[in-house]
Amino acid sequence: MLKSSSSLVAKSILRHQCKSMSELYKIHTLLITLGLSEEEPFVSQTLSFSALSSSGDVDYAYKFLSKLSDPPNYGWNFVIRGFSNSRNPEKSISVYIQMLRFGLLPDHMTYPFLMKSSSRLSNRKLGGSLHCSVVKSGLEWDLFICNTLIHMYGSFRDQASARKLFDEMPHKNLVTWNSILDAYAKSGDVVSARLVFDEMSERDVVTWSSMIDGYVKRGEYNKALEIFDQMMRMGSSKANEVTMVSVICACAHLGALNRGKTVHRYILDVHLPLTVILQTSLIDMYAKCGSIGDAWSVFYRASVKETDALMWNAIIGGLASHGFIRESLQLFHKMRESKIDPDEITFLCLLAACSHGGLVKEAWHFFKSLKESGAEPKSEHYACMVDVLSRAGLVKDAHDFISEMPIKPTGSMLGALLNGCINHGNLELAETVGKKLIELQPHNDGRYVGLANVYAINKQFRAARSMREAMEKKGVKKIAGHSILDLDGTRHRFIAHDKTHFHSDKIYAVLQLTGAWMNLDVDYDDQDNHCFCS
Repeated sequence: MLKSSSSLVAKSILRHQCKSMSELYKIHTLLITLGLSEEEPFVSQTLSFSALSSSGDVDYAYKFLSKLSDPPNYGWNFVIRGFSNSRNPEKSISVYIQMLRFGLLPDHMTYPFLMKSSSRLSNRKLGGSLHCSVVKSGLEWDLFICNTLIHMYGSFRDQASARKLFDEMPHKNLVTWNSILDAYAKSGDVVSARLVFDEMSERDVVTWSSMIDGYVKRGEYNKALEIFDQMMRMGSSKANEVTMVSVICACAHLGALNRGKTVHRYILDVHLPLTVILQTSLIDMYAKCGSIGDAWSVFYRASVKETDALMWNAIIGGLASHGFIRESLQLFHKMRESKIDPDEITFLCLLAACSHGGLVKEAWHFFKSLKESGAEPKSEHYACMVDVLSRAGLVKDAHDFISEMPIKPTGSMLGALLNGCINHGNLELAETVGKKLIELQPHNDGRYVGLANVYAINKQFRAARSMREAMEKKGVKKIAGHSILDLDGTRHRFIAHDKTHFHSDKIYAVLQLTGAWMNLDVDYDDQDNHCFCS
């Protein structure tokens, strides 16, 4: 009777579904004591939970697998997959090598996750070796493997290899088409991506999202929104978080506030979960579109427990860019009180706030705090400090700061110093900095214009003209400024003297009429308020 009871207890323990690693450790220890640690289903459940669960421990899974007297093939695949999704994808390659040493053959479930690791490691040579191994193993036309290979080559920006494999595949499915589309989009070749997109007879949310994201990454924001509109009209696929983040990003870069609000309403109407990423995107969009009140509203409605550093960065940076300097700094202290650790972007936002507010002392404090946190200041942090000092008129300090930096100065740093020198009257240093800028960026039209302005202020008109001659000699052309007008949801771009707009005749007619009215107003004022109409 006692033996029967023990057997029932053992079976119950073996079938127990663990919910945490601490629980798994206890059960494993107990089963070792009972001599049942290599029994099923405990082995498969342990490997699956520890290697693949979000609360698992893939290193523990590997140790457990290595100590088994007869490690199952699926166990190696579990561990390789777990490491491919971890912070250390290179460990999956080590497990693969160990697997080969045991004389075990990889299968169609092994290679895809090794390819994922090579993609994450940006290891083109490793990816090529894996492809060779696939061919030797006779799995070269396995659909899962082929689709993963196309995705891998796409991550390497190797569209040629991806396309060659795509064209040679005897069988394709929707994932195959999405993989080649994504390969083109990721490499910035939106023309080829669009050709693939238009050729597809079937599309899902991944298809639409890849095309939209491709246009966004290329800066073709209007086209991204056109694809989204087409997606909505067809109604065959429901947008997901990935889709909406790209669409919101397009609205942010275009400054299309009304369109952004429409997108926000759509998210609420279809009950798409307002994840941290989505809320952060909305905050950033509203801030960039000039509606800081809406940005604050999105942030305010979020639970502190659901926020992360990215969301706090978005609202802190948004407040700072709109002149709410003290409020942005106060929010940083609130962030610390909420136990949210700042990151490098947080300090960048704070330094930008100090720059806009002329807060030199505070800027130095944040810059030193960044270093004390163990993070190494990046080029952007140094550029912000140069901007802070230059705006405050401390151009000599800014120049010394640049000279003592452990990194080479960038154009943005020297540009900030040049503007500071001009604004605060240090023309001697301005000339020195202006010349360095031209040496650093000889094909940037703004650098010649900047130095020409220095000479003009100093009444060195011949030297100012020489800048124009230097531009012509090097073939540098001044990029014309432009204005954008949002009318009824359509954005119109205008450049001085440009007549390519389809309503150019009407536009210039109205412009001339407006100029005439302005002249009449001047004449009216000149006549000492007497009516010029008889």
